[in-house]
Amino acid sequence: MQRTSELGSPALTARTFGCMGTVISLAVPAGAVPAGPVPGVPVPGTRGAAEVLDAATAAVERLFAAWDETFSVYRPDSEASRLARGEVTLRQASAEMRNRYADAISWRILTGGAFSPERPDGVLDLSGIIKGYAIQQAGDALLALGIDDWCLNAGGDVLVSGSPGPGGAAPWQAGIADPQDRAVLLAGHALGGPGAKRALATSGSAERGDHIWTAGTESAEFSQVSVAAADIVTADVLATAIVAGGTAMLNRATDGWDIDVLAVRRSGELLATPGFRA
Repeated sequence: MQRTSELGSPALTARTFGCMGTVISLAVPAGAVPAGPVPGVPVPGTRGAAEVLDAATAAVERLFAAWDETFSVYRPDSEASRLARGEVTLRQASAEMRNRYADAISWRILTGGAFSPERPDGVLDLSGIIKGYAIQQAGDALLALGIDDWCLNAGGDVLVSGSPGPGGAAPWQAGIADPQDRAVLLAGHALGGPGAKRALATSGSAERGDHIWTAGTESAEFSQVSVAAADIVTADVLATAIVAGGTAMLNRATDGWDIDVLAVRRSGELLATPGFRA
């Protein structure tokens, strides 16, 4: 996934950790985390704001690790890897695995086959949907911990809440990097604040090569696709689906969902809905 950066924000305090083969960052407005106990975290006594943020980050990290332990196809001990090797069948798999597979099948139907939970070799691979679920669950956990203003970035897939100014109405500003030169920004998009779109996901070949299997073509039409949506799972799935399905899926997605899209053709040509700004 292409890295997406927060732009033009007030002073932020951030914590980072590695999981799912990428870097995950949690950024909050400086001074936005109140001192005190963390709801649901069994540590007695009053704590400073930095300690509260550290505890919240640790809780988020545990959630990501749990998803990775089950669904990573790069971990030989994961349930996903055991399924891939044929050691267990989907019928024998955990309820969580079966539920996410059912969700992925629903997305395959909705996208006309552009999004698929199975690789061309027939191996089940839910990578295209799992990170979105992990981000969403982490966001729910942050809200439950009483942290209302935050930006969570997992390898370029971004979910925000509130505003970069504590208690304010200004949106977070996210920028999309050029797949040919990651020091250059192609466009920006406002997330959160008064707007309905809180999530931004980017799929493509800039970081991991051509890892997305395409729908009926030998090579992907788009080198990179970014989708802004109300929720991160929708944004993540549709970004992947548009890379796989090309212009036909781009048109299907913009007709069927309330999203904004920035698509980069392999020639460098840009296709963008009005929500993206230069």
